[in-house]
Amino acid sequence: MNSFESMVPQALGDPAVRAAGIPEPGAVTIVVPTFNESANIRQLLRQITASVPARLPCEVVFVDDSTDDTPEVIAEAARDCPFPVSVLHREEPEGGLGGAVVEGLKAATSQWIVVMDGDCQHPPSLIPELIASGERAHAGLVVASRYIKGGSREGLAGGYRIAVSRGATWLTKGLFPRRLRGISDPMSGFFAIRRSAVTAEVLRPLGYKILLELAVRSRPRQVTEVPFVFQDRFAGESKSSAAEGLRFLRHLVGLRTASPVARMTVFGLIGATGFLPNLLGLYALTAAGLHYVPAEILANQLGVAWNFLLIEHLLFRERRRHRKGWDRAGRFALLANADLVLRIPLIALFVRHLGMGVLSATALALVTTFVLRFAGTEALVYLPRRGGGRGSRGAGRTA
Repeated sequence: MNSFESMVPQALGDPAVRAAGIPEPGAVTIVVPTFNESANIRQLLRQITASVPARLPCEVVFVDDSTDDTPEVIAEAARDCPFPVSVLHREEPEGGLGGAVVEGLKAATSQWIVVMDGDCQHPPSLIPELIASGERAHAGLVVASRYIKGGSREGLAGGYRIAVSRGATWLTKGLFPRRLRGISDPMSGFFAIRRSAVTAEVLRPLGYKILLELAVRSRPRQVTEVPFVFQDRFAGESKSSAAEGLRFLRHLVGLRTASPVARMTVFGLIGATGFLPNLLGLYALTAAGLHYVPAEILANQLGVAWNFLLIEHLLFRERRRHRKGWDRAGRFALLANADLVLRIPLIALFVRHLGMGVLSATALALVTTFVLRFAGTEALVYLPRRGGGRGSRGAGRTA
């Protein structure tokens, strides 16, 4: 990591700070994640200089994943800033933009932390109001919202991006109605949070929606909002893409399946989708002239492979590092095929010894083997090995 600093910040007792209605101490760390934003850096720092330091002592921490000259541009532009500026350059951008923000949260030294984008679409002039609103409401989190009175999303280019943003907002609020109560814009990348409200260790960011991660995993008790107008990008193009959209959906699934009951539900839904490749494989193999018994065995492996891929990427993404890929695949296949072997003896047991009918015995056997398969998958495939520090590190390199 490289670090560049500029001048010492203003004193916390500055009259302008007191005039803003912010009790001392009221300094703020502005965290800006960047990826190839060199054309926007000088403009952003000029805007911060024009609107923040006169009212509020601040420091700016850039967390940079760039492949261009952004770190050098930051270092040069920092010389003209009346506040400290530092850049943490990550060689491996783990967790995407959200992971960069978590690094910035860990590096922050102020009571308040403001997270904003580096493309000048978030107006720095609103930062003092974010902090003042947080202090007035005794809030731990202050969200700059496009969806309350006085806010606007006009900086979103085109109807497609507006529709995607609105749809993502509805989806997240529908999935997390309690956790997101009081937050009208969970997709916002512009917010202020008290450092005391951040538990960085519990955060598992994936992609660029870090506010959602904070709100769901470690939401402060008190939340307030401030309206803001989403600005046009100063330079360059948006980093949004179909790949980022898929990462966002995977992130939603990971957040929604944090509890065992939710994980088991999604496990069952994924298992149900496995019938489609199974039936298609069975049809293709029997049509090719293969006997139905070996065809069924082979087709079942297609369903197993399908389920394994979905479970790997949607349900247990965060736990893949505990074992090597071939180890996880082998264990999962063994458990999935053992389900077939176990089911027939269970049905016979329920019919002969419990006096159940064949249909009810089959249904009970399906439920029993499903619960056992879920518990076995979680415990034998995705939980860390006992005392397995060496195994975990080895798995992490190959997962």
